[in-house]
Parts: sequence; C-alpha cells; structure tokens
Amino acid sequence: MSSTHDLAAVLLVGVGATAVMDAWTLLLGRLGVPAGNLALVGRWVGHIARGRWSHASIQRADPIPREGALGWLIHYAVGIAFAALLVALRGAAWLREPALAPALAFGVATVAMPLLVMQPAMGAGLLSSKTATPLKNSLRSLANHAVFGIGLYLAAEVLGRTIR
Repeated sequence: MSSTHDLAAVLLVGVGATAVMDAWTLLLGRLGVPAGNLALVGRWVGHIARGRWSHASIQRADPIPREGALGWLIHYAVGIAFAALLVALRGAAWLREPALAPALAFGVATVAMPLLVMQPAMGAGLLSSKTATPLKNSLRSLANHAVFGIGLYLAAEVLGRTIR
C-alpha cells in the first residue's frame, strides 16, 4: 500500500464502509432498534486525552466540549484505520479485486474493539455484561460490524467499478 492511489482508495473504502454501517443503524433506528450514541464515544476519547481511560458509566462522566463532533470524527477515523488494516493484511491487490469473504470476516473481527475494549472502558462491562441485555447488545454489535465488513467490500467494489 505504497502508492498515493492506494492510500486514497483506503480512505474512500473506510469512509464508504462506515457510511454503510451508519445507513444500517439509521434503518434499525427507524424500526425502533436503539443505536449507540457517538457523543459518548467522543466523551470517552476526550477523557482519554485528559488521562482517564475507564469509567463506571460514561453517561455520568463530565461532558466534553464538542463531544458529538469528536465522536463522529473518531467513528470515521476508526473505519478508515480498519480499512487500512484490512488492506495491510490482504495486500493492496484486494483493493483492485475485492472479495466479500475476507471483508466480512474482517468486519466481524472488528467487533472485538467495542466488546472487549470500548464497552468495558465506558462502564458497560466486557461483552456488555453490565447492561440489562448483554447478549442482545453483543449480537447487535456483531451484526453492525458484519455490516461494516459488507460495507468494506461494497465500497471497494464501487470504487473499483468507478475507476475502471
């Protein structure tokens, strides 16, 4: 992944995949399924910058200025970073000939970040264990990240067809 073209492609694939995931959660929201609050991600990251990594409840932590915007920025930056990691693992050739299976498997693997890192640090416990419905919340995260993986594939496919 050394060329400027590949770097631009990773950026577009990461943004595209994250947008697919956002469209999915918007659809779920319209069907009455609650979505995560990215402002709380911004609050968490804002507190990390101030030296505090974990919270009993991020909802009760002091608000951070512009935490909503920060949460959205982090959300898309992580999507781009995950796209870069997929390309680093699969090689830049995957960008030119994307395959669904590796993208889907990688998307599913990315669920480790919220379930094993973010949720415990934000007070929800490992695998959402401190929430009222841990299994339901964990499965929802898994589905969202599977959709992100599908989004990685779709974004790379659309980008490839646009360039060809």
